[in-house]
Amino acid sequence: MKQIIDAIEKSAIEIKELIETGDTSKSENENSTGDTQLKLDIASDIIIERIFKEIPEIKQIVSEEQEEIIDVNENGKYLIAYDPLDGSSLVDVNLSVGSIFGIYENDFSGANIVASVYVVYGPRVELVISYENKVDMYRLQKGKFNFIHEIKLNEKGKLNAPGSTQNCWAPYHKELIDDIFKDGYRLRYSGGMVPDLHQILLKGGGLFSYPGTTDRPKGKLRQLFEVFPFAHVYENAGGQAIDGTQRVLEIPTEHIHDTSPCFFGSNNEINRVKEVYSKHA
Repeated sequence: MKQIIDAIEKSAIEIKELIETGDTSKSENENSTGDTQLKLDIASDIIIERIFKEIPEIKQIVSEEQEEIIDVNENGKYLIAYDPLDGSSLVDVNLSVGSIFGIYENDFSGANIVASVYVVYGPRVELVISYENKVDMYRLQKGKFNFIHEIKLNEKGKLNAPGSTQNCWAPYHKELIDDIFKDGYRLRYSGGMVPDLHQILLKGGGLFSYPGTTDRPKGKLRQLFEVFPFAHVYENAGGQAIDGTQRVLEIPTEHIHDTSPCFFGSNNEINRVKEVYSKHA
């Protein structure tokens, strides 16, 4: 696992430099979910693939930006699904973005995720590792990632980050979100999954939601690249991750680019979601 973490750290330093100097315009390509790829997406993907192909521990990789699984080393142990630059469209307006990595054994499924890592590229570059029942944060300082502290969620938080298009929400979902705000929660939503979930973790708790909607009944966020890695983080930090009623890591994956509704948060907020959604399952 250390080789993989070292490789992610190396890629993060290169991607940080790419963000600072790279081309932020759109390419002529679309990814598997129909999103127009930015040149930064493609360049970040190339960096990670190149570095991962040097690691004997890695058996297969799959990127959110590519259609197929790539074989790396037939004797490798780990499978890695990654989003090379989540929220890349925010670079142009100088908001934080990130990279997400889910590390699996045997096959790409929530049941077989063994570790996850994400990187936040903001005023400071921070790397968070979820492994062996704990979540540790590191910060890039003078070219090296240094340990800062372990992350633990409180039972109840103060932040609410509601995603997706509101006019496509189910009425009961809108009522849930409105009720949470009425209880004094503060709105935090940048349009970037990584910085929003990172903020909730560092502030001790809250709720991030991206539900199924009338236009996207199965949600927008991808299981292998986004949902499962952050579910691993939130559970190890003492919180929960569900699709409304079910633990997301128990959801089957039929295709590498499957999506899922998802709710991440501290226990109090997730239990509120369960109470509402169980009535409409």
